Amino acid sequence: MWGLITAPLWIIVIVVPDILAYIAIHLRYDTTWYVLSDRSMRIRRGIWSIYETTITFENIQNVSISQGPLQRWFGFANLIVSTAGGGGGGTEAGASASHIGMLEGIDDAELLRERILSKSQRTAGLGDEESEATHRRLDRTSFSMEQLKLLREIQSLTAQMAKPHST
Repeated sequence: MWGLITAPLWIIVIVVPDILAYIAIHLRYDTTWYVLSDRSMRIRRGIWSIYETTITFENIQNVSISQGPLQRWFGFANLIVSTAGGGGGGTEAGASASHIGMLEGIDDAELLRERILSKSQRTAGLGDEESEATHRRLDRTSFSMEQLKLLREIQSLTAQMAKPHST
């Protein structure tokens, strides 16, 4: 008799928190996403308050993997991206939250880490992939003889125009 009276109470105490946890986990999963573009990565999360962080690849200084025992058991990890200017007290590892991006629950974190590092090394110039080509020093071998002749003519004409005329 006593068991029949307390059974609904025990069901409420045991089952309702599980249902709420299930809903909360799915809401967090559905409202968290990561996007990698050619120049940056964007992390967005939140249910009521939405937090979005964009990290450009040229500002990335460190990409580390954090994996606890349960994460290791189930085969996923967290990827932590640290950017330039992250010194001074703050949240994680002494850096402010605006200088850290965390990608949680990544299946193949090592592959994603290598991909981010390769993009950050490729864009280490001005932030675009063409920066290496545009900042390459031009030498004489890159011009044809006709182009060199034309450049010399332009140089001599500009030198003549720069001279003061004597009348």
